[in-house]
Amino acid sequence: MSQEHHQSFLTKYIFATDHKMVARQFLFLALTMAAFGGYYAFLIRWELAYPNQPAPFFGVVTPDKFNVIITLHGTIMLFFVGMPLLNAFPSNFLVPLMIGARDMAFPRLNMATFWMTFVAAVMLISSFFVPGGPVAGGWTGYAPLSASSEYTGVKMGMVLWILSLALIFIASSLGGINYIVTVVTMRAKGMTYSRVPLTVWFLLAAAVTFFLAVGPVLAAAFMLLMDNVFGTGFFLPYKGGEPLLWQHLFWFFGHPEVYVLFFPTLGFVLDISAVFARKPVFGKKLIIGSTVSAIALSFIVWAHHMFQTGMNPTLVTPFAITTILISVPFAIIYVCMFLTVWGGSISLETPMLWALGFLATFLVGGLTGIFLGAAGADIYLHGTYFVVAHFHYTFFPSVIFGGFAAINYWYPKMFGRMLNRTAAILHFVLTFIFFNCTFWPLFIVGMGGMVRRIADPSFYPQYSPFVHLNIFATLSAMCLIATQTIFLWNFFYSMKNGKKAELNPYQANTLEWLAASPPPHGNWGPKLPVVTCDPYEYSKPGNAEDWHSQAPSYKGEASHG
Repeated sequence: MSQEHHQSFLTKYIFATDHKMVARQFLFLALTMAAFGGYYAFLIRWELAYPNQPAPFFGVVTPDKFNVIITLHGTIMLFFVGMPLLNAFPSNFLVPLMIGARDMAFPRLNMATFWMTFVAAVMLISSFFVPGGPVAGGWTGYAPLSASSEYTGVKMGMVLWILSLALIFIASSLGGINYIVTVVTMRAKGMTYSRVPLTVWFLLAAAVTFFLAVGPVLAAAFMLLMDNVFGTGFFLPYKGGEPLLWQHLFWFFGHPEVYVLFFPTLGFVLDISAVFARKPVFGKKLIIGSTVSAIALSFIVWAHHMFQTGMNPTLVTPFAITTILISVPFAIIYVCMFLTVWGGSISLETPMLWALGFLATFLVGGLTGIFLGAAGADIYLHGTYFVVAHFHYTFFPSVIFGGFAAINYWYPKMFGRMLNRTAAILHFVLTFIFFNCTFWPLFIVGMGGMVRRIADPSFYPQYSPFVHLNIFATLSAMCLIATQTIFLWNFFYSMKNGKKAELNPYQANTLEWLAASPPPHGNWGPKLPVVTCDPYEYSKPGNAEDWHSQAPSYKGEASHG
């Protein structure tokens, strides 16, 4: 029986233990933080296009403020938008529904992970306003710039930045444990590992990867906190410390973290592609094997971020080799994604448009990464805007294209309403155009030698040929940010006024589409679904229809609460 009528407002909406409400909380937090991160991105682009001219609602972006904005933009988008949007939100909402469970294994822990993340977000934003100056060490926090000394005094902004990251990393680790235990112990009858949808597989891969990688960066954060508060010298050269130690520990975590953000998108795109191409996923076992290989390789490639640190060339070679090798499993997965769509009966609904947009844009990011994996090319390109363009062609497709694909696809199940299709398509088309117009020119200015992380390009005469490209990129970025208001209007308008969603509007096979829309507390009726087949039995010869539910005998008991 549903428990919703026995809950107060606080226990249902604020201190919620229902995994679906926790998922909504993570989603709204990610969207809120994206507004901060997007505004900081606007300020960065404004200064590069119009140096020393007052920015709207901010004033002049001085070099000191520019460093603060760079730090907060990167930190927010990676850890407070990417991680909640691609890991916490979908894992909380989808994992129990897709495996036929009633909730997470540890509901109270699930609630705690959200509030830890919320407190971490408040600490990060407040670091902008504290006495002693805001955080300005870059989103990577490179020492010794990020370490206080007796000459600089305690930097409260940096202390809050360290504490906020440590808290969200701990929360994400606890959340990952919850997801892993849920998948291992709470699958419905018949839901063997071979029948688990790829979305769940990739969310599980992200949780395992994060859990294995987070230890060193937590240790590094503790040492950096000690340097800032207690005057130790782990990263201060004049005290016998080693600044490069921070880089090693950070990037040992940082590069697997890229795949923690990337893996969920792969699951979304593969599942969405199968539904809207009406075809089984091509090479499912090959995809899972390639993912395991990528996880293993991700822990031995971190030093390609450090080719310019004076590393011994003998050590450069193996890291360059592993960096090229890790592209192989992802190339296999990409080909499988392409072959899943190839020859299918494609329906260009908005989730499929976002999935295809991801395939197109991420290919650019993957191919340009090959140049940065080769030490000779990286030495020239590493400090330039080529890296900024490459990074955004990998991060943006994962977080934005993947995130919007998931929201558009599962919105009917979350809220019981359909998004406005015209607005959703317009949002995709404009985002796709303005994204490419924003970041493609940065490849050109980067190859031309324009160095990143500079506040005033007009100070450097050699950058004058890039003025018009910077202005074009900035105007495109402003249009890209403005376009997201279409999504926000559609998201909140459709919640109340959208067309009422059918139980399974896309005729998909996976279990979540058997639950009511939105699912009640407990997800299912008195009986749990019993799984009898693979999630990708589309267009199977001999079947009357081109889809076949994983639990065909389950007839909507969820609608009774």
